[in-house]
Amino acid sequence: MELILWRHAEAELGEPDEGRALTGKGHKQAWKMADWLDRNLPESCRILVSPATRTLQTAEALGRKFKIHTDLAPDKSPEQLLAAANWPDSREPVLIIGHQPTLGLVAAQLIGGLPQEWSIRKANVWWIAQRERGDITTNYLRAVMAPDLITK
Repeated sequence: MELILWRHAEAELGEPDEGRALTGKGHKQAWKMADWLDRNLPESCRILVSPATRTLQTAEALGRKFKIHTDLAPDKSPEQLLAAANWPDSREPVLIIGHQPTLGLVAAQLIGGLPQEWSIRKANVWWIAQRERGDITTNYLRAVMAPDLITK
């Protein structure tokens, strides 16, 4: 299975938290990352998005169909995120557009095997894959991409 974690792009400050929109810089970050993802994601990729405004706007930059999933909201747990993605049993890759600290906690659990608070920066993508060799299954980091590293 492949699990792609995409943190929402830069958003305005304010309350309520769920209604915060992307800044101008955030829109540019989302478009750059969406362009990279569109070139690299398989067509069969399932896309799940938090119901928060900033994640929906980040997802819209990709221009693909997505499903809003309440278990990806800012106050949800790593276990809820993994259950929503059907990790590790999903047959197709899953792209999650969500929030810190949940995304970092999931990355730490899957890659490091420990409950740690890793930081995934705004608009960055961490692509985690699973490899099976015989009866041994391992998770590995396939890619990390930041919008400021993408050039046209």
